[in-house]
Amino acid sequence: MGYNVGDKVVYPHHGAGTVVKKEKRDVLGQKREYLTIQILHNDMTVMVPVDSAGKAGLRKVIGKRDVDEVIAVLQQDETKMPKNWNRRFKHNREKIKTGDIFELAEVVRNLSIREAEKGLSTGEKQMFNRAKKILASELMYARGLDETEADKFLDGVLKELDPASTGRKLDDAP
Repeated sequence: MGYNVGDKVVYPHHGAGTVVKKEKRDVLGQKREYLTIQILHNDMTVMVPVDSAGKAGLRKVIGKRDVDEVIAVLQQDETKMPKNWNRRFKHNREKIKTGDIFELAEVVRNLSIREAEKGLSTGEKQMFNRAKKILASELMYARGLDETEADKFLDGVLKELDPASTGRKLDDAP
């Protein structure tokens, strides 16, 4: 997949950003083409070799139509996660690493429900906050929002998930 300056892309580990530069560089004696991506939500710049962008999980931001599907994933009732926090943490980390927005939305939903119902460990809280930021950064571009509006939008969707107000029950897998 080709990328151009100005494209809105998602780098799974850091979130959505804009391709600000495409250039050939000589690194360790090899001339390769690199994309420079500005990640807005954490003010980070990432350089990704074009020839391994797909392997790194780089992809274009979803379209407006896909936003409804993401919201549907966030609003799904049933959720299964391992009871053991260590297994749950690994399970969620693997889902985030896929770079798939629907997997990311599932992690955000699961951790949101767990936080409201049972609380989260410190590590899971950090993961939840990071996953929310990554998801909000993509929704920001997909819906044409600024960073604050995207955070508020996602928080509004997640607030509707609160088990106390919806009667939802977290379903732990063995």
